[in-house]
Amino acid sequence: MSEDTNKEAAAPAAPAASGSGQGSERRGPGGNNRRGPGGPGQRPPRRDNRNEAPASEYNDKVVHINRCSKVVKGGRRFNFAALVVAGDGKGRVGVGYGKAKEVPDAIRKGTDRAHRALTHVHLRNNTIPHEVIGRADGGVVMLRPASPGTGLIAGGGVRAVLEVVGLKDVLSKSMGSNNPQAIVKATLDGLSQLRTLEQIKSLRA
Repeated sequence: MSEDTNKEAAAPAAPAASGSGQGSERRGPGGNNRRGPGGPGQRPPRRDNRNEAPASEYNDKVVHINRCSKVVKGGRRFNFAALVVAGDGKGRVGVGYGKAKEVPDAIRKGTDRAHRALTHVHLRNNTIPHEVIGRADGGVVMLRPASPGTGLIAGGGVRAVLEVVGLKDVLSKSMGSNNPQAIVKATLDGLSQLRTLEQIKSLRA
């Protein structure tokens, strides 16, 4: 047996890599040295601020979202338009129309414009004082007062407007165009014609 072979046999085995070696200092996705508040190996708490936004005082409803496409050389480009109604449930209501390249931006623009266009409506408890017919563009909407417990007999844009204004017992019928924007404007026109008993007496005096 040669001299080199004897030296290799007599040499002690290399120590195993300890936990404090260079390999354990890696802080990758698979490492075990994550430092969280609960100690190694635990994920730090997630920051969730979604519920910290202040609640709006208005009740907003999206009535209709229209998509418009434009054909260009590279393909199609889409634009969106959102029809939004807003109210405080106490006799104030407004309508807004927003356009953007994304749906959330269009809704936000429509909501902001509806908040700036709020008008007051005369109510009688949970219904309207008298029958009225509203007209706007091609839309014709008839509104009638109803007894308590009847509910909102309406649909589409008419129901959205009546809900945000705070009405609960109303009979309605759409007798014109089915265009959502025309229906909403006709409903607002009818609500703007409402007068209380005191106002009618003062006009006749």
